[in-house]
Amino acid sequence: MNGNVVVITGASGGIGAELARRVGNAGGRPVLAARRAEALRAVAADSGPDALVVVADVTDRAQVERILTEALARFGQVDAWVNNAGRGITRPVSQLTDADVDEMIGVNLKSALYGMQTVLPHFKQRRRGHIRNVSSMLGRVPFAPQRSAYSAAKHALNALTANLRMELRDEFPDLHVTTVSPPVVATEFGVHALGGGMDSRAFPGAQPVADVAQVIVDVIEHPRADVYTREGAREMVVRYFAAEDMAEAERQFGGPPPRT
Repeated sequence: MNGNVVVITGASGGIGAELARRVGNAGGRPVLAARRAEALRAVAADSGPDALVVVADVTDRAQVERILTEALARFGQVDAWVNNAGRGITRPVSQLTDADVDEMIGVNLKSALYGMQTVLPHFKQRRRGHIRNVSSMLGRVPFAPQRSAYSAAKHALNALTANLRMELRDEFPDLHVTTVSPPVVATEFGVHALGGGMDSRAFPGAQPVADVAQVIVDVIEHPRADVYTREGAREMVVRYFAAEDMAEAERQFGGPPPRT
């Protein structure tokens, strides 16, 4: 990490917390952002001597801008920004309310948009930087109907991520924009889903959170445009979109929902 300043949203638990620990203990300077102050401070205590806590609601653009302001005041620069905050839902399309959709878009899409737009001027001025958007396998293959609007928001996040990468490609070749797509991860994601749900830690074969965090660390150090955290995931996506009959391909999926 060599002293790199890494902003991590959703850092009070799950993937974000583990990523903060790995960044800090590898010589980086993590900036931990989330709403839960006590949980953030506990994670920061395990994230190296330079960990900075910023209590913020990332669905509020002004509070996202404050994350950058506090990071720059402390460190003078930001090297990487990881949009990791997210929340699931347990509700099929037929039962979605306006409030459900607004919540999923706000937490999973607009928070990342705010992060990207907030840090971009700083990165452009430096002519380098890393944006990492944590999406989901459900942002590629919508095989969990009960995650409906979550899946839709992650699909939209993938599109914005790719569009930003193309927007910056020619003028800012050292400004890297990456989509990270985990499958089911052993965190409390399912428990905290809107409408409740199965504890993702009890899901058979859930990927250890440490594995996902390590992939994100690796992609900060060795930038790539699009990464999957589990072997075989990319091939699953290719098979799905290459299927002559998507309805038939969808019949092969079942069980509780995967997760970022």
